[in-house]
Amino acid sequence: MNQWPGVKLRVTEGWDEDGHHSEESLHYEGRAVDITTSDRDRSKYGMLARLAVEAGFDWVYYESKAHIHCSVKAENSVAAKSGGCFPGSATVHLEQGGTKLVKDLSPGDRVLAADAEGRLLYSDFLAFLDREDGSHKLFYVIETRQPRARLLLTAAHLLFVAPQHNQSQEGTPSSRALFASRVRPGQRVYVLGEGGRQLLPAAVHSVSLREEASGAYAPLTAQGTILINRVLASCYAVIEEHSWAHWAFAPFRLLQGMLAALCPFGGGVPVGAPAAPGIHWYSRLLYRIGSWVLDSDSLHPLGMVVPSS
Repeated sequence: MNQWPGVKLRVTEGWDEDGHHSEESLHYEGRAVDITTSDRDRSKYGMLARLAVEAGFDWVYYESKAHIHCSVKAENSVAAKSGGCFPGSATVHLEQGGTKLVKDLSPGDRVLAADAEGRLLYSDFLAFLDREDGSHKLFYVIETRQPRARLLLTAAHLLFVAPQHNQSQEGTPSSRALFASRVRPGQRVYVLGEGGRQLLPAAVHSVSLREEASGAYAPLTAQGTILINRVLASCYAVIEEHSWAHWAFAPFRLLQGMLAALCPFGGGVPVGAPAAPGIHWYSRLLYRIGSWVLDSDSLHPLGMVVPSS
């Protein structure tokens, strides 16, 4: 059936002849389009993005409030359906010293994170909200130079961005969490400074896309934040409100704490962690509830991989 009678699909850009996109953009390869509806009604864009996914585009996301970006990437369309994860090659800092690959995190690990004021602390690793060993995923590559850092994360994952003012202060006052797909060069993210004692705002030098086959992992800490490759990131994805997501996971964190106290020797497996690779049951539950009670524009179109029926 016609979703919107009288409304047509409007393509605002296909092949880029003016060099307005990053060097890695698929607009230079004829494999990407930016679309809106002919009436330019932004309330329709959430559904438009969903329809684009159903139409078979490998990569669909809100590039700006003015349009939806769609593209095809490689042969493997599954790579674009990203969820909210980091690659298995990403590293975290351990309380006992040294680093560890995110894919190797296990119960009892305490990893470097930060509180709401930007103070560094170590937080318990609770579970993987998503774990896909060896899968192919498309990651945003966020790079800074001063301090130098390089973080890969999927489109729907949240990354803390500093306000435009407050150029030199440490910590994260008034910071906000953005989808990785919305981070742009010139914005500032928080990077672990020399000596590892404080977080410093660092300007994003470049943003690009890269496909990796090292798997995809979404670790959850008790604090809800984590330092990945020395960059401060949220543990959450799908909805662009870190505080809402952290609140929504409060029952899960409470349950984890209670069961850990009752069964301190539970065989090394955190209660509630998935027994097999895949999306955690609690994440699936929250996504279902969110899709019922929230406007479709509130959820990232690539926020959750839903098995086809």
